[in-house]
Amino acid sequence: MNLAATDMRGEDAVLVAVQQGIANRPGVLSSARALSHFGEHSAGWVGVSLLGALVQPRRGRAWLAAGAGAFLAHACAVVIKRIVKRQRPHHPAIAVNVGTPSRLSFPSAHATSTTAASILLARVTGLPLPWLLVPPMALSRLVLGVHYPSDVLAGVAIGAVVAKAVGAIGVFDESVGGGTGE
Repeated sequence: MNLAATDMRGEDAVLVAVQQGIANRPGVLSSARALSHFGEHSAGWVGVSLLGALVQPRRGRAWLAAGAGAFLAHACAVVIKRIVKRQRPHHPAIAVNVGTPSRLSFPSAHATSTTAASILLARVTGLPLPWLLVPPMALSRLVLGVHYPSDVLAGVAIGAVVAKAVGAIGVFDESVGGGTGE
């Protein structure tokens, strides 16, 4: 550990511990960067939802609602970022391993949109997507050094709230199982 890392506390220390613990393992940093690019502005989730709507047109409304929910979650995160104005991690011991569109950190828009997308896509597919998708995206934000743990946790919570609101509109009622003809 370098001298700059010895005087750290709290979330800075957690970030350094995560980075020192796993960032140098084979494939971790490249995977984290790939997740970052996929999740930028919720574009990857919107793309998945469009593809799903094309492949399963009878469930198209639910697929599109999942993409809209991911985008809405991202938009909520951006609005909150502009209100809170928390700066991204900047301690010299924290490696920033990817570029970002802004210097604002709270909440993580990647964690927000991924949580909303995974919950809503789980309703369409019947798969346990939140358990499979949220942890890697959340951890990637720490590995990349662009968010504090509290940014990521808040993003997950906000994404879950947005997914619940979008899920309440009713387009998911017959997405999985009977009545779809697929």
